[in-house]
Amino acid sequence: MIWLRRILALVRKELQILLADPQSRKLVVIPVLLQVILFPLAATLEVKNNTLAVLSEDGGAASMELTQRFARALAFTEVIQLSGAGQIEGILDNQKAIAVVRFGPDFSRKAAAGLPAPMQVILDGRRSNSSQIAASYIQDITTQYFNEQSLAAGRPPASEILIRHRYNPNLEYQWFILPSLVAIILTVSALILTALSVAREREHGTLDQLLVSPLTPEMIMIGKIFAVLVVGMFQATVIILAAIFVYEVPLSGSLLLIYASSIIYFLALAGVGFFISAICATQQQAFLGAFAFIMPAILLSGYASPVENMPQWLQTATLINPVRHFIVIVKSIFLKDVSTGFVLRSAIPLVLIAAGTLTIAVIIFRRRSG
Repeated sequence: MIWLRRILALVRKELQILLADPQSRKLVVIPVLLQVILFPLAATLEVKNNTLAVLSEDGGAASMELTQRFARALAFTEVIQLSGAGQIEGILDNQKAIAVVRFGPDFSRKAAAGLPAPMQVILDGRRSNSSQIAASYIQDITTQYFNEQSLAAGRPPASEILIRHRYNPNLEYQWFILPSLVAIILTVSALILTALSVAREREHGTLDQLLVSPLTPEMIMIGKIFAVLVVGMFQATVIILAAIFVYEVPLSGSLLLIYASSIIYFLALAGVGFFISAICATQQQAFLGAFAFIMPAILLSGYASPVENMPQWLQTATLINPVRHFIVIVKSIFLKDVSTGFVLRSAIPLVLIAAGTLTIAVIIFRRRSG
């Protein structure tokens, strides 16, 4: 077990270097706390606290009732009453409202008679996603009102759609953000720390001392990986605890499966990080290399937009992206309580990525150190 004692000695050295400096300790803790606080609040596609403009050329009971219902909706904190069609352009041009609802002159009369009552909704196309969500809220409120009117008049509703959302009944966006945040923060911390590790030793001239020690290149990489793994698991724990106890995201599955899959994911990231570190001569180059990988990896992970919406060739390219696979795993464990078999099958790409990148990194490290 001499090799194990040598690796543990290297792990202690790495942790001492990482945690001895007060600035380094802050970099380990503070960014995680800031991201846990800010991401769920800022990175959201929910439509809340928006302004809606209403132009009523009708003045009847139906248009007045719908206007009041729009004002009570959580999506709209303010409803602006317009006096003429000439104001619509200025309201949208100056982004004073996310949408404009226009009731025609005979809206209330037609609604009371059970006839089709057209209502125009004009959206701000510059905020296409938010305005489309706002339009769906307007449509839901209007549909509910007409269904109530039909039942009150003794007529069956023209149609009624009952929608249920499995795994996230109330469409709480934080339930989507927090599990994904485990993958995002681990990606940033693991890649940067591992990418800078060998480059730092090479830049400070201490890499030669390690190479002439009894440690083999493989043992050096294992020791460095384990040291950064300790930091990564600490950060993952902070995010998971915040998700469960602060943001009240339900943990439907096994916490053990999350940690086990996180270790596999971390090995895949460490392989990428050490590959970057092995081909870079300075810490600055390693940092830029890690950043060049992080941004495309997050964009192509399905975090911001579904992978299924991408072109087919790009979907195929994302198969080598470890972030994509881990986001699927951690979200499924959190929200769906998936089986161990599902996690194992989903972790196969991570194992292959880890094996491939770590092998290539060792080969390059040996050649450059030889």
